[in-house]
Order: sequence, then C-alpha cells, then structure tokens
Amino acid sequence: MFTSRARVAGVVAALAAVTAACGAAPGTDRQATEGGVNARTATSAADFGGLDKLVEAAKKEGNLHVIALPPDWANYGEIIKSFEAKYGIKIESEDPDAASADEINAVKTRKGQDRAPDVLDLGQSFAISGAAEGLFAPYKVQTFDKIPEGQKEPTGLWTNDYGGYISIGCDAKKIATCPTSFADLLKPEYKGKVALNGNPTKSGSAFAGVYAASIANGGSFDDIQPGLDFFKKLKDAGNFNPVETTPATIEKGETQISIDWDYNNAAYAPQMAAKGLDWKVNVPSDGKYFQMYAQAINKDAPHPAAARLWQEYLYSPEGQNLYLKGFARPVLLPAMEADGTVDKVAAEALPKVEGTPTFPTSAQVDAAKAKLASGWDAAISG
Repeated sequence: MFTSRARVAGVVAALAAVTAACGAAPGTDRQATEGGVNARTATSAADFGGLDKLVEAAKKEGNLHVIALPPDWANYGEIIKSFEAKYGIKIESEDPDAASADEINAVKTRKGQDRAPDVLDLGQSFAISGAAEGLFAPYKVQTFDKIPEGQKEPTGLWTNDYGGYISIGCDAKKIATCPTSFADLLKPEYKGKVALNGNPTKSGSAFAGVYAASIANGGSFDDIQPGLDFFKKLKDAGNFNPVETTPATIEKGETQISIDWDYNNAAYAPQMAAKGLDWKVNVPSDGKYFQMYAQAINKDAPHPAAARLWQEYLYSPEGQNLYLKGFARPVLLPAMEADGTVDKVAAEALPKVEGTPTFPTSAQVDAAKAKLASGWDAAISG
C-alpha cells in the first residue's frame, strides 16, 4: 500500500496508446442483456430483480476494470481486495496515479474497448462536467435515499462517496516548526518546500488546495482568484516546490511540506513512521475546505453489472467503513452514526476539525475550474 494517487498529468498519452492496441469488448452485448436484463440501462438493483440477481449477473461478467485507484488513497487497496474476496470478481486496476482528467479521457478514447474503465472515482468538478457531457449512466444504489441532498445528482449520474479537508502535511524531523496555516507557508524557512498533490487543472486534490488558499486569503466559492494570487506569491518567494507529492517523494525528502487531503496525509503518517519520518498533519486554521469525491458509472462500461455491484458495495456499511478506516469521511457517516453501523474506532481516529463544512455549487465549481485553466500556468511560471 505505497503508491500515491497524486492524480497527476502525464498518462494521457499512455492511455491513448493502450486504447489503440485494444479491440472491441468481446461479448459486451451478450453481457449487457444476459438473463433478459439490460445491465447497461439498469438504474437500480431492482431492475435485476434484486441485489442477489445483480450479484449473479456481475459474477457472470467476472471482471471489473478501474483506473486511478492507488491502494493507499482512501484505503482502496483493502477495498479492492475485500470486493474480490466477497464476490469472486477480478478487479483489473490500471494507472493508479492517473488524474481525474485522465479518467474522463479514458472514457472518451476507449469507448467500445474492453479496457475502458467501468467506473470512475472523480473530483467533483470532473464528475459534474462528465455528467454534462453525457458520459455516465444513471444508477441509484440501495442507500441512495440516505445520501444527503447536494451530495448526489438527482438521477444518480454521480454520487459523492467520501471526502476530507485540505490539510498541510509536514516532515517534523526536517522542519523545525510545522506550518498550521496558509499564511505560515510564506515564511522564509519554507523556501522550496511547499508542494501540491498534482496539478490543479487536472487533480481534484490540488484544485481543492487552491480553493482553500483562496478562502484563507479573502476569497470565496465565487472567487478563486486569491488562491491563484497566493500561489504566485509562494512561487515568487521561492517557497513553491513543483514536485508533485507521492509517498516516495515524501520518503526521499523531496516534498517536505505537502498540501493535500487530510485522509492522505493522515494515512502517510504511519507509513512514514515505519521509514523513520515524523509526518505531522494540520488542517489550516485560515482555510478550511472540505470536498467529496464522486462515483460514476461509464455508460459504455464493458462490465455493466459488475460496475453497478461495485457501486452497491462502496455505498454499503462495509464499503463506507473501509473508507473510514483509511481516514476518509464517508458520505453516509451521519446515517451510519444514527443507525449504529459506523466503525466507532475508525471514526475516532479522524483528524479533528471544528465547524460544519459548506460546499460550492456546480456553477461555482465550473467557474473556478475555468479560472484555474486560464490562470494556473501564469501564476507559477517565471
């Protein structure tokens, strides 16, 4: 469990190369209609005749293809192994370090291929844009009604799954005083040390890092520009480190301070302790920003029944508690606390944060994404 989901750029060409080498998905039409059920258009387990029938259909397909799911991101390593053991379905996990943008690209370029991703795990801005492009299949898991409003597209084109707060990770053995705010990051002692987990025009975590910096510097969900201005100041001060964070870069001392999700930084701590590092995690006092990642099903999934069963598993108490075990805050946490199905030990281990999170609207996210697309390179160049 030592691969990072930096969700970075650079794999698009590789995805395209694989696409060119693949043929059309064998038996896809048969799989989609086996047993008289059209798995491609099923919008709930009830369309299969219930969850047991969905399991049967998924087992007949036998495989699930995913990309951009590194084993140490939100506990996906254990989640994948548990799903395989429970259902006997083989998960083919490709390009774990891919970005959300690369997932969308794979859906488009691999259409009709057996290596197309069946399901997607996306930063919310990419889930919203992918739904608008008509790339996803509507599907409502059995726990859909328990998911809070605003955390799901009404027809199930995407549904938020787990999330966290932007945090600042720091190697306390190399940094005398770890930063606890965005304002701290401009201090001269952090010269060349402040990194992001990816490029914010492609990476959900880095996008959120800029949003959090904006909030810390007088911006809002309607105005991400102060975040761009902050990173320009960070670059001009010599503090911005363009190396994108992974567990390997942390271990090597290449990224001694990292702006990333709290569940990533919290998960790195025990890993780094085993390597002799002391990785500390702080949610910045001046820029609290919470965001969830969303699940979606490729409307042209080569394994449509397995894709839907994967969703059911992730939104079951078992799947949600596995996210929680990886320090991610599952979308069904309030419901599970209410009905007693939550893993209380895992919940107690979450990084402590005061207050109730708020969320930008789809329109605000789209506007921020457009601003970043046009302004990020200029902010950090020079």
